[in-house]
Amino acid sequence: MEDFAETRRNLVKGGLLGGLALASVVSSARQAAAQASSDSLLRTVLDRGHLIVGTGSTNAPWHFEDEKGELTGMDIAMAKILAKGLFDDASKIEFVRQDAAQRVPNINTGKVDVVIQFMTISPARAQLVAYSRPYYVEGVALLTRPDSDKKTFDDLLKAGSGARISILQNVDAEETVKKVLPEATVMQLDSQPNVVLALDSKRVDAAAVDLSNVWWLAKRHPDKYFDAGKSWNAMLYGAAVRQGDPDWLHFVNTTFGVAIHGHQNEIYDAALRDYFGLTPPARKPGLPTF
Repeated sequence: MEDFAETRRNLVKGGLLGGLALASVVSSARQAAAQASSDSLLRTVLDRGHLIVGTGSTNAPWHFEDEKGELTGMDIAMAKILAKGLFDDASKIEFVRQDAAQRVPNINTGKVDVVIQFMTISPARAQLVAYSRPYYVEGVALLTRPDSDKKTFDDLLKAGSGARISILQNVDAEETVKKVLPEATVMQLDSQPNVVLALDSKRVDAAAVDLSNVWWLAKRHPDKYFDAGKSWNAMLYGAAVRQGDPDWLHFVNTTFGVAIHGHQNEIYDAALRDYFGLTPPARKPGLPTF
């Protein structure tokens, strides 16, 4: 019978050989891409040598310009993750700055390879473009002031009709607030900046805005803003690609999955810390949790 030492040597030897085989596969990734369908965008992008991404430039923390005029934000981080997966170089990206209304047309006309622009996944839009797996779950949340006597959700709930909430004017605004604060007084305003300005001027006790905005503002200005600790109305954000190209969609999904749940998570984790002030999730070996 083979003794323990011999067994261990064989296992190590087998592991080393497996590692060499894996390295060989990784080193020939571009050659393997040539086996994709001749009309697949995956093959086109690899041959071109850079990724073309449609995104915005005016919505922090998703896509905005830093002090040098360069694009940054969570959407930009997801683009870098994709470029890193393609070329082992996160900088190989050409950004096409576009209005939100151009997201679907620019995908379907081939102007961009992928749209990464805080795009909400919906069945109606999925008839027009193909969506990646979600990389974020947006929602409505309550932004308050740290010096307020109604700074937590429990405080606002106990205040009843005495809780004043600002929200962007729309047909569902009143109902959206009443889902969680049924007795609150709702103030509908014409722009998102005015929704927050009402909180700044103490005309309201809380502003109902996107959860990502709550995290962004509370992280950057903790002396001015506070996360009340309540979010609801979950909405999925995903990247959009042209329909009918399973190779390209599968590559995008695989790359995002490895960044969010796997071992190549440096860019994703740094973005969570920088833009949301969040501690990255622990990835535990064993059974998958996604």
